[in-house]
Amino acid sequence: MSVVPRISHGILSLNIETKEDLYKAYMPFVENGGLFIPTTRTYQLGEEVFVLLNLMDEPDKIPVTGKVVWVTPKAAQGGKKPGIGIQMSAEDTSLVQKIETHLAGALNSGRRTHTL
Repeated sequence: MSVVPRISHGILSLNIETKEDLYKAYMPFVENGGLFIPTTRTYQLGEEVFVLLNLMDEPDKIPVTGKVVWVTPKAAQGGKKPGIGIQMSAEDTSLVQKIETHLAGALNSGRRTHTL
């Protein structure tokens, strides 16, 4: 059996400038919270990725390591953006709390997001 090394995709970057952007990207239905990252690169479910998150009023980029749990391919139905959804780790609870504080009152609004 031979092992074929996976080509590294490098570091992804997610720039969230508004509360609406955050609402569309956040995946509250994912255990530990999740984020949708628009990308045209191909990823596999379960693949680990590293993201630098620029979150609205935060002065520094936030490093996030996650696992791919959602894939929206190119040319998806309904005009959805291609990209991946990542599951954040249990160590990201302070980030999830910060996100959910920003989205207080909006999480159950039923508006469309990048995933659902």
